Amino acid sequence: MASSAFDCSQSSPSTKTVRVTIKGRVQGVFYRDWTVESASQLGLNGWVRNRRDGSVEALFSGKPDLVDEMEQRCRRGPPHAMVTALQIVFV
Repeated sequence: MASSAFDCSQSSPSTKTVRVTIKGRVQGVFYRDWTVESASQLGLNGWVRNRRDGSVEALFSGKPDLVDEMEQRCRRGPPHAMVTALQIVFV
């Protein structure tokens, strides 16, 4: 499994952390790199990795409104992805 981390180190008491699993056509379409870029733009901390079952798993941590924005971005994904399901677990 390939994984990538991103760290913008701005932890505070009002930090929201979620683990998401994205299913659909999400491997081989630069979904992981797109996730790192998007999360870094938003100033989030976390990691992302491909899973053996063909899904992508990520952990996002940061300001609640920015984590919410990343969740919405993950529903769309990069141009060649086709997201069929997004599971969100609060950590």
